[in-house]
Amino acid sequence: MSRVERIEATLRAAFDPLELRVRDDSHKHAGHAGARDGRGHFHVVIVSAAFAGKPPLARHRAVYAALGEMMQSDIHALSMEVFAPSESGS
Repeated sequence: MSRVERIEATLRAAFDPLELRVRDDSHKHAGHAGARDGRGHFHVVIVSAAFAGKPPLARHRAVYAALGEMMQSDIHALSMEVFAPSESGS
């Protein structure tokens, strides 16, 4: 299973999202100090009812917590757009 597939599976299990997109941007950071250890750069868009009523910082922390060990072993950088269903237009 690729890292993108692992991230997707983990986030689907944690948040039951209505929409989820994971993009591997690692190729944009080749040679970057943080990329030398093999960890990647990713961008996530996630829409889930789990985020309703939560401020952005709490949403981001929840995503980081769900990814847990992957943040230490597979992910060097993670940018994200995290929405409740009422905010996404979905």
